[in-house]
Amino acid sequence: MKMLTLTEAKLLLREPLAFFWGLAFPVALLAVMGLSAGKVGGVPLVTVYEPIVIAFSAVAFGVQGLPVQVAAYRERRILRRLATTPAGPVRVVGAQLIVAMTVILTAAAAVIVVGRIGFAVPLPRQFAGTVAFALVAVLGTAAMLGLGLLIGAVAPTARTAGAAGTLLFFPLMFFAGLWTPQMSPELRHIGEFTPLGAAVQGLRASMAGAWPDPVTLAVLAACAIVCTAAAVRFFRWN
Repeated sequence: MKMLTLTEAKLLLREPLAFFWGLAFPVALLAVMGLSAGKVGGVPLVTVYEPIVIAFSAVAFGVQGLPVQVAAYRERRILRRLATTPAGPVRVVGAQLIVAMTVILTAAAAVIVVGRIGFAVPLPRQFAGTVAFALVAVLGTAAMLGLGLLIGAVAPTARTAGAAGTLLFFPLMFFAGLWTPQMSPELRHIGEFTPLGAAVQGLRASMAGAWPDPVTLAVLAACAIVCTAAAVRFFRWN
């Protein structure tokens, strides 16, 4: 498992475009927001967008990147060939999940560091806020990876998986506030029941030192569990 994970990490480093969108672009996007010096409702734009940028990294790598990798392995019959070896295809998919989660959480940490050092974005207040921030980040990452794994589990080709991930990207990021950070109460309430909208609201609450709404945590946990279970149930190895 260790060797498979290291191999998947090396393969990722050989794909500069995927690595750029998953790790480098979120940091660059936050820097652009910080240099703009704009404000939303009296709050600096970079502070408003920090949770949204973290969510962007999760959906870009989890929903758009992971499904393409899994579907490409199936399309090229790699999973089928690995079924005849002691490694097995399950461990390979597991290694991909480990690498994807590591990249997403690393991107989140990089965004927090750049936001704090470069633009004085406040860190989560109090110990409870820090714990809540970490919990929401992990649950949000698990939800996006579960959704991405479900797409990769049933998509017949890598192109189909990429198209499905792109179609999901726009509504997910809309309710996360990428284009409209100040949403109406109605849209904000709807977004609370979407995985990425719930993640952003949970991250914002924890940054303010508050514990996220239980509904937020429930939505993230339900998405992670249901999508992962469905992916396991309907996974197509051939």
